[in-house]
Amino acid sequence: MSGAATSLETGVGTGIGSMPGTDPAEAVRIAVGELALPFLPELPGRGVGADMIGRTGSLLVELPIDMVHRAYRLTDHPNTTTRRTRDWLRWDLDALEAHWERAGLMGTGTVKVQACGPFTVGARVELRGGRKIVTDRGAVRDVAASLTEGLRNHVAEIERRLGARVVVQLDEPDVGRVIDGTVAPLTRLDPIRPIPAPDVAQTLQEIADGVGVPMLLHSCDRPRWDLTEQLTRIALSLDVTRLRPATDYDALGAFLDHGGTLAAGLIPAQEPSTPVHAEDLARSLVEIIDRIGLPRTVLRDNLLVTPTCGLASASAAWSARALALASQVASGLAADPDWS
Repeated sequence: MSGAATSLETGVGTGIGSMPGTDPAEAVRIAVGELALPFLPELPGRGVGADMIGRTGSLLVELPIDMVHRAYRLTDHPNTTTRRTRDWLRWDLDALEAHWERAGLMGTGTVKVQACGPFTVGARVELRGGRKIVTDRGAVRDVAASLTEGLRNHVAEIERRLGARVVVQLDEPDVGRVIDGTVAPLTRLDPIRPIPAPDVAQTLQEIADGVGVPMLLHSCDRPRWDLTEQLTRIALSLDVTRLRPATDYDALGAFLDHGGTLAAGLIPAQEPSTPVHAEDLARSLVEIIDRIGLPRTVLRDNLLVTPTCGLASASAAWSARALALASQVASGLAADPDWS
């Protein structure tokens, strides 16, 4: 996999997506204020439809979703859940636009937006009959096509509103279960067949190519190198604190050595019991690169820094501190890769 052509700025901090609370203006204020690469916050604390599946549902074109028996399900027509998710997205964009204008940023900068990829949607959302979307390869293709069109529309609206460049993050926490065939079926008598990694890679690549802006593939789960090695021009976003030297370092080294871009999940998503400092966090990242055997210049040229996961469960104070730390570590290493 190569990320050399992603055109994704490195040496900056960003967030994963979710933030605590229910006030989009406050979440936007923190994200834009603390980060060189701000993001459109997701606020799952608002309830049904505000989580990452709900946000993605608001982007799907002609595939409305509803909450049925405490599970998301495709429906024939827009409904209360559909309208709620679209309203929240509109209000979030309004908050971002208002802040962008007040800060004098119109026509400048870059914003990251997030959406679930089609395989996590397929693993968590049901067809009209109650089976998971991922049981039907045709339905997965329909979701991928709908998401591609929806993301193109989403990117175009942000470009129109802000005059900013847009980066898209695809969240695929369940892609490993899809590849392994371990998604929980409706009944034990109806197992869900695995989808081979090459087929998953082809679909994700088609989405990236179709949307046409820099893209990251994110998962807080362990990296699937059998998938990512087949992708091109897509950056990786992963929790580097969970990497295993014996199984992950060689693959990560090959990815970076070929020009790949990594959003390194490094900052604790929950406030730790003991204080953490930018210098110590930077040192841990330097140690990983040293152990892999790559030049420290990759810390400047190939890396962004993020929290290890979303911040929805963090306190408001820690969410701001975590994003500030991501910026401090990234900018410090960009200025001097030996800074530690």
